Amino acid sequence: MLSATSNQRQRTIVSKAVANFLRHLRESNSSAHTIKAYNHDLVLFANYVGARDWKEIDHIAVRGFLSQLYEKGLSKTSVARALAGVRSLYRWLAQEGVIEQNPAKLVATPKLPKKLPRVPTIEEMNAVIDGEMPEVAAFPERDRLLFELLYGCGIRNSELTGINLDDIRMSAEAILIRGKGKKERYVPFGDSAKSALAAYLPERAKVLAESNKHSAALLINRRAGRLTTRSVGRIVKKIAVAKGLSPDVHPHTLRHAFGTHMLEEGADLRAIQELLGHERLATTQRYTQLSMKHVLQVYDQTHPRAK
Repeated sequence: MLSATSNQRQRTIVSKAVANFLRHLRESNSSAHTIKAYNHDLVLFANYVGARDWKEIDHIAVRGFLSQLYEKGLSKTSVARALAGVRSLYRWLAQEGVIEQNPAKLVATPKLPKKLPRVPTIEEMNAVIDGEMPEVAAFPERDRLLFELLYGCGIRNSELTGINLDDIRMSAEAILIRGKGKKERYVPFGDSAKSALAAYLPERAKVLAESNKHSAALLINRRAGRLTTRSVGRIVKKIAVAKGLSPDVHPHTLRHAFGTHMLEEGADLRAIQELLGHERLATTQRYTQLSMKHVLQVYDQTHPRAK
């Protein structure tokens, strides 16, 4: 049974707004990861401000909320994420005509260390996918296809698990991808992915026949259920480690590798943006930073005037 304090919190203006904002995100097809993070951070914010009205919540109150998070031992990254959540809530409230000013805009984002993700080399990626799948691969044909699509098409984990069999256009060698905000795009796949598909589809059919089930999903587990993003993360990490890559490798690392390697091989940044499904070119330009690091290293090692 809920306490009186809990009931009071549920009835506050801010907590109601948070619930409506989260509902809006779900209806807008925002990623489950985003919704989960916002839910966690904004519930903390609603609890912190309590029964205060919007006019009583200024930038000092928002700073107080962040200070409380630091006191609880949260990292700068977590505090920055919480601030981003509060800003997004206020932006939505402004669009809805609830508030006129966004006090979170006046609060500086915690300075984070600039760390570029370590991307496996082209040779390392080829070694992982071209060789035999290691013994840890529970479903070798599926797992090879999984790597081919994540690295070969540069798609997100959530996009991968959302692919249905009917989304594969074999004759056009393209896949219909449903991205963020219900946006759809086609991404091409090459001969390697085509071969992996040809090897996997008969095995998929066997699993479905043995379990006497039907599934629209392209990637399934041994129980004929749609593969989850969490399972994909475990599979990628397990196989990457078995193949000698860093344990830090996860599905998004393969997406980074896709963008970085295409740029290194001379692909146009706009084309990479289209393939990755980035709304803003600035997001794609992060791969330029990764590629420039490699280019400078090559220059230092090879150009006679650099020595």
